[in-house]
Amino acid sequence: MLFNSYEFIFVFLPITFFIYFYLNHKRQTEASKGFLVFSSLFFYSWWNIAYLPIILSSMLFNYVLGTSLAREVKDNKNKFSKKSLLTFGVVSNIALLGYFKYTDFLIYNFNFAFDSNIELLHLALPLAISFFTFQQIAYLVDSYRQETKEYDFLNYAVFVTFFPQLIAGPIVHHKEMMPQFAQVKNKVKNYKNIAIGIFIFSIGLFKKVVIADTFAIWATQGFDTATTLNLFEAWATSLSYTFQLYFDFSGYTDMAIGLALLFNIKLPINFNSPYKSTDIQDFWRRWHITLSRFLKDYIYIPLGGNRNGEFKTYNNLMATFIIGGIWHGAGWTFVFWGFLHGLALVVHRVWSKFGFKLWTWLAWLITFNFINIAWVFFRAKDWDDAVKVLKGMFGLSDIVIAQKFEKYLSFLNSYDFVIFGDVTTHIHSGSEPIIWIFIGFFIILFMKNSMQLIENFKYKIYQIIFIVISIWTLHFMSISGVESQFLYFNF
Repeated sequence: MLFNSYEFIFVFLPITFFIYFYLNHKRQTEASKGFLVFSSLFFYSWWNIAYLPIILSSMLFNYVLGTSLAREVKDNKNKFSKKSLLTFGVVSNIALLGYFKYTDFLIYNFNFAFDSNIELLHLALPLAISFFTFQQIAYLVDSYRQETKEYDFLNYAVFVTFFPQLIAGPIVHHKEMMPQFAQVKNKVKNYKNIAIGIFIFSIGLFKKVVIADTFAIWATQGFDTATTLNLFEAWATSLSYTFQLYFDFSGYTDMAIGLALLFNIKLPINFNSPYKSTDIQDFWRRWHITLSRFLKDYIYIPLGGNRNGEFKTYNNLMATFIIGGIWHGAGWTFVFWGFLHGLALVVHRVWSKFGFKLWTWLAWLITFNFINIAWVFFRAKDWDDAVKVLKGMFGLSDIVIAQKFEKYLSFLNSYDFVIFGDVTTHIHSGSEPIIWIFIGFFIILFMKNSMQLIENFKYKIYQIIFIVISIWTLHFMSISGVESQFLYFNF
């Protein structure tokens, strides 16, 4: 059941919303939480009910450990045992994730290295396992630090399974979400929150269905279908994926934030116009903010952060982002993507240390192009696909110029790598990608993001109705009859 599906929007969401608040209205607080957990697990099981025992077992395991870790430390011996318990919990969570996500990758590489023939397991990746695993690891660490308390399994189940953020985040802390469920004022319908929630959800829906799914056409053709790409096709392919990924994932996040607001729950911001960044550090302050926070708080700082000299800091940055790359997927292209971002952060740190400055426009251009090139490895299914796109981007394949320009540029016929003809032979799109790429740049550079749009939100019902109707009209005009999955469901 997808956020952009009819059964979710017109059946699941209204039923869950009204029954939840009806039970709260009747002062059936525990029943309302229980119903929300049941609804969330039903939502999760819609894809494959076989996933349900995995998330339930994970929740029970981490709840028991978390309650043990949250008890006050009374002596050093107890503290040591709690550290061992925390280590056991973190390793167990990583082992569960690793078994489903990385077993085949490890077997494949073992076979390659030792010329063996161990059969792959072909394990299906349980939906959302990366997100609920990270979220529960954070809970265990916070419990060990005495930063959280949980008294019953029902509350913990609400924290883990709350359906707006269950599948692909944002990654939330127990202490920032559960107090909201406990507040009395949040147990009754708040019509301003409902209005804002519908507004943000509609923006996210538009981002996903109208913008991201349009760019997906050229990204898929370029990466997965075409065997070669000329200069324009390669840049159209890479930029299409760069825009697809942003509008798809930020669209999902907008929808998640909007859905949570319907229930009076405020989820943390996850995107803040990341493609406006003028350096790579700024990008990671704006992109997938809750993942960046997790990597910083639970990997980078425990490794030592920047406390032990420059060389150690550089190693910690590299390790953190390589781990971040591995988290995204079981493949060397993901590892290399993480390595590139770690290296870029090291270079930025050295550059800043020497006090060098660039013009803002040039700093943006370098940053954006680095991000765009790095996404090629993130998207490519294997090295060959990445090389194919990069060869085209840097002119190592043919440069094709539209036939109508030949009379003005005929002198270029003397160069074997310049061809006059159909510019988009391999992605079959004509001039449409150019138009959409310009639209993408205009939106990311000059328009406010969804969080900025609601900063001074005025609760005027006629404005909300007009905006929502406009967005939904565009949505239904663009719909193709096929509901596409969000990209981050794969991670």
